[in-house]
Amino acid sequence: MNTPERMNTRTCWFVVGVFAVAMAWVEAAVVYYLRTLVDRIEPYQPNPLPIATGLGQAELIRELATLIMIFTVGWLAGATWRSRFGYMGIAFGIWDIFYYVFLKVMTGWPNSVGDWDILFLLPLPWWGPVWAPTSIALLMILWGTFVTQFEHAPMPACSNWKPVAVGCLGIALALYVFMADAIQVAHQGAVALRTMLPVEFDWPLFFVALVLMAVPAVNAGRTALRRAPAVEPQLARVA
Repeated sequence: MNTPERMNTRTCWFVVGVFAVAMAWVEAAVVYYLRTLVDRIEPYQPNPLPIATGLGQAELIRELATLIMIFTVGWLAGATWRSRFGYMGIAFGIWDIFYYVFLKVMTGWPNSVGDWDILFLLPLPWWGPVWAPTSIALLMILWGTFVTQFEHAPMPACSNWKPVAVGCLGIALALYVFMADAIQVAHQGAVALRTMLPVEFDWPLFFVALVLMAVPAVNAGRTALRRAPAVEPQLARVA
């Protein structure tokens, strides 16, 4: 039997997912317009971030606004702090994956998941192959689903601080890998950052980061499995 609460969380998951897919189309369309304007459909080429009057600042604010929108829908969908962050993770993950799907439909790029892309511009340009952000996106969806769909009782704020701390360490390592080349040339100024092209992706360190980031998802999954036998008899009694 599906209780109203379980139906509500499933509906929220679906609505958040639809929002993220729609937002991914908007994001892909905007990037398509910008890259067409500066002739950079494929970002990994000489002078990847050419100057376009007025666009630089607008693009930075657009990226920040995109994050605010994703975090807002997660906050509205969730009822507790964990479920809010869970829906944020779901929205971010679905948005990121479908962004590349739609960009492929619109432009024919990326040619493969190994293609380099400029992932973000704040606070420095992030570079990485397409498979890197999409693998993180899958973890975010998985963790968010466990948290929002299987945790039916509020959890103490500090009950899972160790897995969360490990996951945050993984995020920090991943950010370093994405921005490592930009960090090396940052002291040379804005021109160096705009013209910089990475040569090699530090996949061993990123793999370590990915394993660390997987810890919260694995922990949430184990918690869901432990609680499942106790939840089902209660549902049966309600029925």
